[in-house]
Amino acid sequence: MTINYKGAALYFKVEGQGKPIVLLHGFLEDSSMWDDLIKPASKTNRVVAIDLLGHGNTDSLGYIHTMETMAAAVKAILEYLEIKETAFIGHSMGGYVALAFAKLYPGHVKGVCLLNSTFQPDNEHRKALRTRANKMAQQNFEALIKMSFANLFSAESKIALGVEYKKALKTALKTSPQGYMAANEGMKCREDFSVFFAKATFKKQIVLGEKDTLLDLNFILEYAKKNTIDTAVFSEGHMSHIENKVEFLIKSMHFIENI
Repeated sequence: MTINYKGAALYFKVEGQGKPIVLLHGFLEDSSMWDDLIKPASKTNRVVAIDLLGHGNTDSLGYIHTMETMAAAVKAILEYLEIKETAFIGHSMGGYVALAFAKLYPGHVKGVCLLNSTFQPDNEHRKALRTRANKMAQQNFEALIKMSFANLFSAESKIALGVEYKKALKTALKTSPQGYMAANEGMKCREDFSVFFAKATFKKQIVLGEKDTLLDLNFILEYAKKNTIDTAVFSEGHMSHIENKVEFLIKSMHFIENI
């Protein structure tokens, strides 16, 4: 299903009835990443899976998609569906969008699960990498995607889950250069949600991969312990919904059932 938002087509799918749950994919992904979760979750919930700006079947909206711009597009979909309050599960970039949404629209969020995601902003090194990647995107986009994508999985997972890896990479390669660069710019300038997330009164959960090289695992765990946030650490990398599929489904359903 699509709606028009500021001249851009926003794609989403809705399944089930009950309390609403919104699923937000990560960078170089689309709503299909949630298919294995939608099936059990939609038995007792109204599940909304969204293609974020510049990804999947959703158009780009300019040349920088800030997390707030993406959150506003999500809000437009929820208003169309007449959903006033919901919980979010956000993978990586989707987690940043969920936090931006929660800050922009207080009172509309019942919970946020950060799946392989963080409340921290980019450090200077990460910002420099994104700037460099956007320059490379204008020269050899396919090679850049393949190189970037390889870092998301643990070395073991890339071998053991070869079919799943290739399927996810195929989705990543469908991302347009504009969508890639706009999201990269948006993530580069995202704000620090550390204080906001710690003080938020909605239900919180953080799910991490032990071999995830993109996140500061020890810092996030210390933060979670200090702020009494429910946390799980799976054995593999940044793609827990693929690399630790069974554990991911169990933990996600527990989060949904306890909203």
